[in-house]
Amino acid sequence: MVNKEFFAALADLEREKGISEEAFLEALKNALSSAYKKQNEGETGIVRLETDAEKGVIRFLLTHTVVEGDEPQDGEITLEEAKLVKKSAKIGDVLEQEFTPKDFSRIAAQTARQVITQKIHETERDNTLSEFSDREGELMTGLVRKVDQKNIYIELGKGQIEGLLLPQDQVPGERYETGDRIKVFVKRVRSGSRNAQVLVSRAAPGLVKRLFEEEVPEIKQGIVVIKAVAREPGHRTKIAIASTDSKVDPVGACVGNKGARVNAVVSELGGEKVDIILWSENPLEFIAKSLSPATVVSVTQMSEKSAIAVVPDDKLSLAIGRDGQNARLAARLTGWKVDVKSETAAAKLKLNEESEPSEEEIAQDNEIAAEEEKDET
Repeated sequence: MVNKEFFAALADLEREKGISEEAFLEALKNALSSAYKKQNEGETGIVRLETDAEKGVIRFLLTHTVVEGDEPQDGEITLEEAKLVKKSAKIGDVLEQEFTPKDFSRIAAQTARQVITQKIHETERDNTLSEFSDREGELMTGLVRKVDQKNIYIELGKGQIEGLLLPQDQVPGERYETGDRIKVFVKRVRSGSRNAQVLVSRAAPGLVKRLFEEEVPEIKQGIVVIKAVAREPGHRTKIAIASTDSKVDPVGACVGNKGARVNAVVSELGGEKVDIILWSENPLEFIAKSLSPATVVSVTQMSEKSAIAVVPDDKLSLAIGRDGQNARLAARLTGWKVDVKSETAAAKLKLNEESEPSEEEIAQDNEIAAEEEKDET
């Protein structure tokens, strides 16, 4: 069966869609074989296709293996039936006959359309995986294409790949409208049976990190290093930074002239508060700085990764923050369990004495301090 136009169309498909001719032909062979078997339910032979692109030829072959018995399985034929095809046939022979399926043109056209559609979807999915697999953790700008009751769909990249912003990755209080251009953090690429989706976030701490990298050249140059980020989306973020050059003030670099750099980040975050914390190798000193904007009098280590920070009585509410947010973010940023106490409560806990209080005394005084803090906040 000769069809040069068919192979010419395949070459165009490979150029335009990036679909390999070999991969398409393999899929088409399987699909046509399946279509033929469905049309001829009683057929037990194995349908095989051979193609020759240079000559523009497609050949259908029906293959049977000669077996004993009267109940052949798929791909088999009895010796009696085989002799009708080839008189010299014997058990174990493989008979192959070329044939042209009935109504082939219609079947081939319909099957080819289905295979082309499937291959285009597969290619687009593979291209998405290839393009974005190395972009996880990056910052991208996208166009809001669709907003439903829960999810936001965003066009990303030159190929208009779909980014999916799930409810847990949206910032409370932010509103997204069709046509908006927004910056998102690429979390990961998820491969589905039909297509690939890029999962993006506006709530991830990584978004803040990438925004600072974008605004602060010293970070890109490696002079200023982001050590940690703790965030409660829409409310507050704490970012710990350090400098690899003693001549460079990392906090000043991130704040920028008249606050230009940090204000640009805050603006992109819709007004979310950002505390820039100077990182320290000394964990207790780092904890003290992490409780900014509150002033810390002292920090005492109580056990491994656990400490009590003492603040002036009138700064207790500021140190703890609304609903404990400031203290909670400080703990996330430092990786330590941090209890915040007022100076009055700390004095009752005897934190300033040389001898450490017993566990029983700490437990008892903690209850008293907790009640006092509740009254003060």
